[in-house]
Amino acid sequence: MNADRTPDRLTHHRCQLGEGPHYDPDARSAWWFDILGKTLYEFDFASGETQVHVLPRMASVIARIDGDRQLIAMEDGLYVRNRRDGALALRHALEADQPRTRSNDGRVHPSGTLWIGTMGKQAEKGAGTIYHYDGETLLPLFPNISVPNSICFSPDGQVGYFADTAVNTVWRVDLDPVSGKPTGEPAVFLSESDLPLGGSFDGSVTDVDGVLWNAAWGGGSVSGFAPNGELVGMHEVPAMQATCPCFVGDRLDALLVTTAWEGYSEAQRRLDPGAGFTYLIRSAFHGTLDQPFVLN
Repeated sequence: MNADRTPDRLTHHRCQLGEGPHYDPDARSAWWFDILGKTLYEFDFASGETQVHVLPRMASVIARIDGDRQLIAMEDGLYVRNRRDGALALRHALEADQPRTRSNDGRVHPSGTLWIGTMGKQAEKGAGTIYHYDGETLLPLFPNISVPNSICFSPDGQVGYFADTAVNTVWRVDLDPVSGKPTGEPAVFLSESDLPLGGSFDGSVTDVDGVLWNAAWGGGSVSGFAPNGELVGMHEVPAMQATCPCFVGDRLDALLVTTAWEGYSEAQRRLDPGAGFTYLIRSAFHGTLDQPFVLN
């Protein structure tokens, strides 16, 4: 059940709070954020080089629109980013009237719509909400979330998953595959006792078989759970605070995992020297691609 080999460190860049990894197969590039560092990283698999894009505010989710544009969730809104020069254009405000909150986890549904979560900047209890965004309307789905995470979907778009890391629970909910909106009430899918190495549920992604691969904050691992909740795989990560995975590579058979050193004292950083780096787990994954966001 464990990984075949130790994960590779992808780059020397280190994030205080690495999050939101995304893979662009056309450009053969991976993207991720240091939320607290207000930085977007771009890794080119062909050259092995990393570009660093400084942002004006905190951001957490990036999605492809087309070859020229990306959608970025930032602390105050959803922006269209021009890939050529990095210019940002506000598309829709996101709790811009609530300066104590910011965006966190999110993902594009197979329909091309976005689920995006918000949270308090100090992880205040119940300060966040998970929204559905179709390019025009930002619809609240699940309020009173403290730390929204694990937003992902079954490959056919009929099931959605999300977590509140603060209560260490993952829920599943039936969806309309055409719109990406819920058609029922959430039910508990995973709870704290399901994590093989402990920790808390952070970011997740699903593979072609519907297996949910979750990064365990405080558990130093990524674990796979079948659609019935059964544990089917586990890979250790050389950083305790794993944050979010995504599939990468020409065959989508590798898993990129971001990590963090947020909240560590200097002594804790010395005890967890791998914290904050981004890793590549090479295994026989059967990955899926994030869908492009459909900008109406």
